[in-house]
Parts: sequence; C-alpha cells; structure tokens
Amino acid sequence: MKVTYDAMVDVLRILFSDAPIVESDEDKPGVILDYAADGSVVGMEILDASKHVSNPSAVEYTVIGVKSA
Repeated sequence: MKVTYDAMVDVLRILFSDAPIVESDEDKPGVILDYAADGSVVGMEILDASKHVSNPSAVEYTVIGVKSA
C-alpha cells in the first residue's frame, strides 16, 4: 500500500496494489475510486483533502490482530 499527499493540488491518494487502472469512478463528490480489469479496487483519491482529512500530510498505520498462518 502506498499513500501520497500532493499539497500543490490538495489530493490524497491511496494505492492498494500495483495493478493497472482500467476505470475510475467518482463514487461520491470528491472521492474517486480506481479499478483493475477484474473489478477490484486498486486505489482511491480524495480531492480537496485538507477539507476532509484533519492532517492529510500525516499517516498513522496500525495492524490490529494477527492472521495466523
């Protein structure tokens, strides 16, 4: 997973995989979902991120629970 914030255009982008994006859809105003050929979500963009995220330049990542092998 990769998270980027472009302060110049105020866009927060989260990529879930490296699969090629074949389709994008603005699910809700300002939220764009990117899809792979198989329909899986590849990533999402939040436009005007500073209006929707308290601190778009900071990321907190926490793993809860551990999946056993």
